[in-house]
Amino acid sequence: MKVTATKVASVLMAIALLAATGCIKPNTDSESRSAAPVSSKDGSPATTKDDLTPMTITFAVGDNNPLWDDMKSEVGKLISEKTGIFIKAQFPIDGHDGDLFARMVASNEYPDMVAAKGSVGQLKDAGALIDLAPLIDQHAPNIKKLYGDHMKRLRWSNDDHGIYVLPTAPVNQTYFNADGGFELQHAVLKELGYPPIKTVKDFENALQAYYDKHKTTADGKPIIPLTLNAGDWQILITVTNPAVATTGAPDEGEFYIDPQTYEAKFHYLRPEDKEYFRWLNHMHDIGLLEAESFVQKTDQYNAKIASGRVLGLIDMEWDFSGAVALLRKDGKFDQTYAHFPVTLNETYKRHDFQSTGYMAGTGISITKSAKDPARVIKFLDFLASDEGQVLVNWGIEGKHYKVENGKRVIPDDLLKMKINDNQNFRKTTGVDMYRIGPSYGDGVKDPTGNYYTTVFPEQIEKEYTQADRETLAAYHIKSFRELWPSEEEFPVRPWGSAWNINFETGSEANVLFQKCEDIMKKRIPEAILAEPDQFDAVWDKFMLDLEKAGVNKLNEEFTKLVKDRVKLWSE
Repeated sequence: MKVTATKVASVLMAIALLAATGCIKPNTDSESRSAAPVSSKDGSPATTKDDLTPMTITFAVGDNNPLWDDMKSEVGKLISEKTGIFIKAQFPIDGHDGDLFARMVASNEYPDMVAAKGSVGQLKDAGALIDLAPLIDQHAPNIKKLYGDHMKRLRWSNDDHGIYVLPTAPVNQTYFNADGGFELQHAVLKELGYPPIKTVKDFENALQAYYDKHKTTADGKPIIPLTLNAGDWQILITVTNPAVATTGAPDEGEFYIDPQTYEAKFHYLRPEDKEYFRWLNHMHDIGLLEAESFVQKTDQYNAKIASGRVLGLIDMEWDFSGAVALLRKDGKFDQTYAHFPVTLNETYKRHDFQSTGYMAGTGISITKSAKDPARVIKFLDFLASDEGQVLVNWGIEGKHYKVENGKRVIPDDLLKMKINDNQNFRKTTGVDMYRIGPSYGDGVKDPTGNYYTTVFPEQIEKEYTQADRETLAAYHIKSFRELWPSEEEFPVRPWGSAWNINFETGSEANVLFQKCEDIMKKRIPEAILAEPDQFDAVWDKFMLDLEKAGVNKLNEEFTKLVKDRVKLWSE
């Protein structure tokens, strides 16, 4: 999902799909630790000596992380012990990464390292980022091994083959879990006898049937059938991206890409999108969609979910996982959620798991202000090593996991804490806190035959709650991912994903894009909240506004960028 082009991603955020996994050989000490070579008498490299001199790396991150503790957790302390590095991070105060990095460009002052998301082009154009290719060649064998054949996708452009970003999209990722789609509380599904949830009408009927019987929660709080996190940039995640996903196209951010011609168009121009928004208009009209969706902030949205009041969501799990963690902590397991691949009608098929190949783009950059770029890349290389990957994903052996019959296992007490109080688990242990650089994806095994990450079928099953198990059993599946079409049903997208393609800062296309985005953010809520007999009139105004703003020129310019990406990645 795109959280850049205005968003992440990631996130989140966001996000590599299947690619062939190469053979992985065990690392030697020199491969798995950042090291400076020491010559023998004949001048050849003889031994290595790590530089563990304490050093603080300043780091600006586009995504806010309220759990970040400047490496004071158990895992953070061990990483610092092994590398001598301490990370001092800063995050957007107001949630807008663009403002954070725009101020840096204006002052020409930068931290050592940035994760700039959609602002990376602005930083590159300002000359703030250094070419990492020489540093990788000299100091980062683990990074080179991790990316493998995908290294060519790290090149900036057809005209500039430098590497300015180390993508954080996991390499050779297998998606065992579904963390998006439409969500319904287990309690709703259970009371209704676990009905099929395939279309928006199925989703609507389930909400209506439950809401007709229950207007308040057990503790007397008013129930909200459906709310959306649409008061800020997350409108892209919970309102506009689903218009594409439910109508049979992959997530390309704000564009639709013709898979044959690579022609791009602002996706709101699709008649299919209009019909999805018409359904949201209907949901508001019948009282199932909360009007406050379009003015609430993320903390308000999550507070409602954490109270157990919200029956249904249309969102990515990373956007509300903190609220779900609180529900679990309070023992409200029936008020957590199941995921469904809902479509506008049964003629469509969701493309959520269509492969993009390796998704280079969003990630970590080192700036021209870095005090010691070689030391920074060595730190990232340690995190990319087998030792580093196990440490950031599993934690410390004997403390956060143990090895039984050759397999890494999370002790029962910590597993319970991870399931029921995940935020406290992460903050205390530091496990899964420091995946800030290149990483192997879920499903990739290390030289011991264990998975690098803790997301694999056997572990996922251990972490299900009783509510999860009952719902899965009722639908005769082992994971919600089974409800989605598999990636094998679709061709690989040769451009990756369009949300990962950035406009040049200050370009005509970028200006046009911002104009069209501003129009969208005004007209979409207006159309959804309008009286049903006024919906078409509002939509017609929306289309006319886009045309006047130059949307056709925008489509032409973005088409060029998509075709350039295909050329760059196909060489």
